Amino acid sequence: MNDHKIKKHSYGILLTGMIAAMLALTVIATGVGRYYISPLNVMKILLSGILDIPVSWEAQAESVIFTLRLPRILSALLVGMALSLSGASYQGVFKNPLVAPDMLGVSAGACVGASTAILFHASQLGIQVAAFAGGILAVAAATTIPRVIRNNSMMTLVLAGVIVSGLMNSILGLLKYLADPDTQLASITHWQLGSLAASVWRDIIYIGPPIIAAAFFLIMSRWRINILSLGENEAKSLGTDIKKARGLVIICATILTASAVCISGTIGWIGLVIPHLGRMLVGPDNRKLIPVSAVLGAAFLLLIDTLARVLTSAELPLSILTGIIGAPFYFYLLLKQRMKLS
Repeated sequence: MNDHKIKKHSYGILLTGMIAAMLALTVIATGVGRYYISPLNVMKILLSGILDIPVSWEAQAESVIFTLRLPRILSALLVGMALSLSGASYQGVFKNPLVAPDMLGVSAGACVGASTAILFHASQLGIQVAAFAGGILAVAAATTIPRVIRNNSMMTLVLAGVIVSGLMNSILGLLKYLADPDTQLASITHWQLGSLAASVWRDIIYIGPPIIAAAFFLIMSRWRINILSLGENEAKSLGTDIKKARGLVIICATILTASAVCISGTIGWIGLVIPHLGRMLVGPDNRKLIPVSAVLGAAFLLLIDTLARVLTSAELPLSILTGIIGAPFYFYLLLKQRMKLS
């Protein structure tokens, strides 16, 4: 009993410390850039809306924060949280730590939707709507295949996701072939590599609520993912409606991934690596892992996006940085796991 209390206490301290570190990183990231703003002034400007603080900063600083940086930083936090939460949820439901958020073809379908909108010269909002629709349609196709062949096993659903992803990638290749190489092809490639450079308040207003709602559901029902990860027989013995519970988790994880892709394009590795890092910190219990993954993912993508802004004069695509950091880290995790087994 005492050990359980100590573990619970240490988990609370860890999560609180991570949230505090994420907030500190948010303040630092808000001030970093070509126009530098000190952390103290960032805090004053952010709090000036609710507190009576004497103005001791330049008017340009306030404009830079609220017009340019804050929408992008909030987008990074939302997308990072969405991708890591989605990855952790999928990995729990499918009992496979190698599962990524785009397993059911969400990212590939979203890229097809966005690329189609780019070919038809749609606005930024139109591209985002098409991306979301493409992601949802891809998952709908992946979940329909098991019903058509009358085999609802987990393996069949995973294979259906592989089929849909392959089809969507082929369609995407065709769209890139048809695109204007001087204008449209560059936009499609930029979308595939991921970027938050075009983030505006509209993204937060329209895409934020679905992300927050789906994340809230997964966090509040994370104990169900624990039950689903036990296996079908064990879950049934505990009185859980497996089909309904699994379906709700998959729907929420899909909404998170599709919404994230709408804002940032495709960003790899976050949904795969961050849940593994969370397991290293708190273990496989999804009641602890899900909140930790959400905070870690948000902080990680914010850090990556800040580096993308400040490292070079030409902004780096996010997937390049996440791959450079994520791939070696994932190799380290696999190596560590192998050493434990041996």
